[in-house]
Amino acid sequence: MLGIDLQGKRAFVAGVADDGGFGFAIAKALAGAGATVCVGTWPPAMGIFETLLRRGKLDASLTFEDGTKFAFEKVYALDAEYDTLDLAPDELRESKRYRDRGDFSIQGVADQLREEFGEGGVDVVVHSLANGPEVKNPLLETSRAGYLAALGASAYSFTSLVQRLSPVMKPGGAFLNLTYLASERVVPGYGGGMSSAKAALESDTRVLAFEAGRKWGHRVNSISAGPYASRAASAIGFIGHIIEYYKDNTPIPEPLEAREVGNAAAFLLSPLASGITGVTLHVDKGYHAMAVPADIEGILRRD
Repeated sequence: MLGIDLQGKRAFVAGVADDGGFGFAIAKALAGAGATVCVGTWPPAMGIFETLLRRGKLDASLTFEDGTKFAFEKVYALDAEYDTLDLAPDELRESKRYRDRGDFSIQGVADQLREEFGEGGVDVVVHSLANGPEVKNPLLETSRAGYLAALGASAYSFTSLVQRLSPVMKPGGAFLNLTYLASERVVPGYGGGMSSAKAALESDTRVLAFEAGRKWGHRVNSISAGPYASRAASAIGFIGHIIEYYKDNTPIPEPLEAREVGNAAAFLLSPLASGITGVTLHVDKGYHAMAVPADIEGILRRD
């Protein structure tokens, strides 16, 4: 019987700090397919995340339908805005939430993975990271610093992950990132350069698929997920309205569930998808296929 089998494989998922987002859903799907899963967590959120795990507050989310529960193999401190530790400002490195976390840079995590699991100790890598400090600002009101910060944290961080983790991975590994339809179309209110960052991320996915494919045999893909009320997405302020609009106008008129993104990710990262690379897969109940609202005839009648 054909199924997703990741037994014996190790995954690293960057950008997990709670059980409410796509990163956690992907980690759970990978574990459900048999992989061992390590995660990278932003240092300011790491203390709370570790406490929740230790006290069993996330046990329900970590439990599969058959009653079994998975555990993260390791939680690493990761601030993906820094490629190497020396690029982090001294005041940040010495701050309360960072000073005891060791090397939290992308290269630091790559070095730790190599030290703990050896060369070829990682099989798949997931980038579930995005940040735009001026996301609530229209593009016309976005500063250069805010725009570049969005690109650095949300797009270049993926390039850096591919650069620095590829040598740690087995040949023929797989990378995946998460994007959003604002890369292709206008989403008013999704500002601060974030739409530009997502467009860059998708372009980089195609280029990195070629370069990492030729150099290491790695595959590189992207999932363009529909709206979901994660903690990060809720910071935009109108995510609930977007979810309702999608639900009313998708070919399958129901809200997207995080597990559906997790399942699609598990497929793309598995040997079943060995012929797929450089692709942006829409997981949004088909909303991306729509050109006008589903009830266009009713709208025209009301007019």
